[in-house]
Amino acid sequence: MLKIGLTGGIASGKSLVSSRFRELGAVLIDADVLARQVVEPGTPGLEQLVEAFGTGILDPDGRLDRPRLGSIVFRDPAQREVLNGVVHPLVRRAAAAIMDSAGTGDIVVQDIPLLVETGQGRNFHLVVVVDAPEDVRVQRMVEFRGMDPEDARSRMAAQAGRAERNAAADIILDNAGSPDQLLASVEALWEQRLVPFAANIKRGVRAPRTVGPVMVEPAGDWAAQARRLAERISAAVPEALAVDHIGSTSVPGLPAKDVLDLQLAVPDLATADRISPLLAAAGFPEVPGITEDTPKPSDPDPASWQKRFHANADPGRPVNLHVRAVGSAGWQYALLFRDWLRGDPSALAQYEALKSQLAAAHSSDNGTAEYAEAKEPWFTNVAWPAMEEWAARTGWTPPSYSSSAVRKSGQ
Repeated sequence: MLKIGLTGGIASGKSLVSSRFRELGAVLIDADVLARQVVEPGTPGLEQLVEAFGTGILDPDGRLDRPRLGSIVFRDPAQREVLNGVVHPLVRRAAAAIMDSAGTGDIVVQDIPLLVETGQGRNFHLVVVVDAPEDVRVQRMVEFRGMDPEDARSRMAAQAGRAERNAAADIILDNAGSPDQLLASVEALWEQRLVPFAANIKRGVRAPRTVGPVMVEPAGDWAAQARRLAERISAAVPEALAVDHIGSTSVPGLPAKDVLDLQLAVPDLATADRISPLLAAAGFPEVPGITEDTPKPSDPDPASWQKRFHANADPGRPVNLHVRAVGSAGWQYALLFRDWLRGDPSALAQYEALKSQLAAAHSSDNGTAEYAEAKEPWFTNVAWPAMEEWAARTGWTPPSYSSSAVRKSGQ
């Protein structure tokens, strides 16, 4: 199944988006609805809230008086933490039960107002944020909810800031315009990305790639995207020792294909084979037939260059995931090559020139295989000896990982 985390600030339009997703066929898990259900009269949740805040939070019928409780918690962060400590675990258990009942080909949208604040982004294939400027949101709360501006801003201040929330997003739906514009964006996202993504996961295949080696200018958010993906992979695979951002997109200032390369470090290739189904479920199915890198002259042992290769099922974000054993020649080469380009401007300029030349030569290709193959002689005959000399001169050594200190930086 495809798991989508949906969030947005208060009055951003998130409810409209979640309703449209449900109409389009998503299995909707609404955290606000669940939060009400877990504190209905007679539930352990309501008993815990009364114990924490007193009977004054109940109305004459013994139900939770939400405005009264809201007036307490939205102006006092400590009290808000108490409320969250009671409600959030109950909501997560209820959501997990619905998720477990979903089918393998379903698209499950989990509407979570505090997704960013509670650090749940790593649990989803994609995080969708509904965004609107703060002044627009205040106006909506005043106009449609009858709130005074001060109370509206207080509610907003109790949530993550706009910049923090958008930084956690894979997809931002702009709701500064009309509802029809927002709904059109939702429908395009559903048809063009979510439906094929879910189908690829169900079939266990990566998203098709038919574009040749098109170089683009460095994107300012490549590193942030890599970090989000690294956190998801690490959360899905307990055996992960590290997930590192490698390849051209990991080198600041280097034009590259808009394809992120990540390296998943594991203890050995037996582990790599065992975790393959976990990676597939996380959206990274294995690509058959790619099991080794090209051995370099100083280490011709093919066994040291073995790997497992996975790629993203998401048609909106191409990713190559190289699964290599810690200490293997291929694992070390990927990290050394990245750090050499980051640390040696002349090497960076030389590699950029090579990429530009070969990309032009293969611009009409329906893929990048021939372009990648054309770079191999340079990697072996030029880069490898220069990298070794740079490593000796600078004292570079590969990182050391341990299973008790899993690294998830994506750097």
